[in-house]
Amino acid sequence: MTLHADLFWSFRSPYSYLATGRVVRLVAEYDLDVAVRPVYPTAVRNPDFFKKVDPKWVAYLQNDVRRIAEMTGTPFAWPSPDPIVMDMETLAIASEQPLARRLTRLGVEATGQGRGLAFIDEVSRLLWNGEVKGWDQGDHLARATARAGLDLAAMEAKIATDVDAYEDAIKANEEALDAAGHWGVPTMVFDGEPFFGQDRLDVFIWRLKRNGLEPRSR
Repeated sequence: MTLHADLFWSFRSPYSYLATGRVVRLVAEYDLDVAVRPVYPTAVRNPDFFKKVDPKWVAYLQNDVRRIAEMTGTPFAWPSPDPIVMDMETLAIASEQPLARRLTRLGVEATGQGRGLAFIDEVSRLLWNGEVKGWDQGDHLARATARAGLDLAAMEAKIATDVDAYEDAIKANEEALDAAGHWGVPTMVFDGEPFFGQDRLDVFIWRLKRNGLEPRSR
């Protein structure tokens, strides 16, 4: 019996990136369907967050994600450009966030085409693996989208016809994350139970196995 789970995920979250490859491998190995539910980064959902958080939190996060990447052998560098327009000294968030909105809407469209997990896998590696600077320029994003089995130009044309529908879908995802009992990403939700953070994937898998998770038939 196929089990089903939701993955609440953000393009600006380094922890989301660090979890994605493992989720891809999990779905390939086990009879599991994961519905990708993109949400806006915290900086969009809660622009005051970085003004209120302890300043040590940012430095800790930057150190933590780099050591996790090193431990797991995952290529890592902060995206260039950052999907969020933000002054890293004052932590002030710009009112307009075109890159984050573009990526998140594309994530919704990819999910609608049944290629959500492949899309976030390819695009997050484009953003975070350090191989490309200026990921938003040239054909970098189009090529990553093509590797996920999708057509970037067609996706963006479709989004342009009804942007409000994509905004509504993103809002619904954010409300579903809140209803599941968390606010952060990545969060896996199975049978109403949230598992927040890439470091909770082992607990998530344990729960799935207790509910009958089986390897895919070879």
